[in-house]
Amino acid sequence: MKAYVFHGPGQSAWEDVPDPGVREATDAIVRVDAVTLCGTDLHILKGDLPEVRPGTVLGHEAVGEIVDIGGDVRTVRPGERVLVSCITACGRCRYCREGTYGQCRGGGGWILGHLTDGTQAEYVRVPYADLSVHPLPSTLDSKDAVLLADIFPTSYEVGVLNGQVRPGDTVAVVGAGPVGLAAVATARLFAPERVIAVDLAPARLDAAKRLGADAVADAREAPEQLIADLTGGLGADVVVEAVGVPEAFELCTRMVRPGGHVANVGVHGEPATLHLEDLWIKNVTITTGLVDTYSTPTLLRMAATGRLPTGQLVTHTFPLNHMEEAYDVFARAADTGALKVVLGEEPHEEVVPYQAA
Repeated sequence: MKAYVFHGPGQSAWEDVPDPGVREATDAIVRVDAVTLCGTDLHILKGDLPEVRPGTVLGHEAVGEIVDIGGDVRTVRPGERVLVSCITACGRCRYCREGTYGQCRGGGGWILGHLTDGTQAEYVRVPYADLSVHPLPSTLDSKDAVLLADIFPTSYEVGVLNGQVRPGDTVAVVGAGPVGLAAVATARLFAPERVIAVDLAPARLDAAKRLGADAVADAREAPEQLIADLTGGLGADVVVEAVGVPEAFELCTRMVRPGGHVANVGVHGEPATLHLEDLWIKNVTITTGLVDTYSTPTLLRMAATGRLPTGQLVTHTFPLNHMEEAYDVFARAADTGALKVVLGEEPHEEVVPYQAA
């Protein structure tokens, strides 16, 4: 089969690799119908995650069809269309039994495209399939469903739920990339008084407006003053950090009201200054987290009934074998306007038939 393989910082290729086979009785093999790219993949390609070994197939989000299963798989069968979650869950360890699958200690957590071969391929092996793939309703398009593998659960769980958004709140989302935009959309589910999006790119601020932001602000133009003006000087009840750079996190702590919440979603590669000299007296709650994907079944039901604007985040589509072109467009988002890039193989006959390893 073909797959997108990481060979070291700055080195990757769409190339021939062996088809994956069932290794454990809990495995499923999925033929990939749709896959998307993530900012984390760009970090890997730059060498920011040294634990990713050269030779690893990238990707942790996909929609596809089950073609083979191990003997212990009970919840899906060959021929079923499924969502492949970005998080793998063993279902047995303490964290999985508590529903915090992202911290799985039984061989799961974020492993696809990280510690094991991922989804940017014609076929992918999914360990612990019973808890790591989700059957899809026939009404949900693959291009829409694939956004529920990562960005919508991440924004909803780590941003909106950890931030404890409530009716009547003022919510500020710093960073209007795909995860930030999904946070704008899912925050609306809780009837806040207003949602304000902050970003540097006018195109992303326009997208935030389309997804329900009541106001937008350029990050270079003192957005904390806009928040103060809108809230009588108090600040936002909830601030979601969806960038992953120190300046964005520090901005969030300046925008939150006393007693409010800062929900950090962004992936940080550098230290950020925590100004406890200002925050200690303000009763501010700061949360961090890796997505657990416990909300995925709920989000799937909402998407199937049109309650989530998933398709609005997809700006570019490509055939699966145009992976290198798709990465180029995604990496140059400031020039291309890319939000989510989705690749898919249409029709199935163009994919080499699966041959178990």
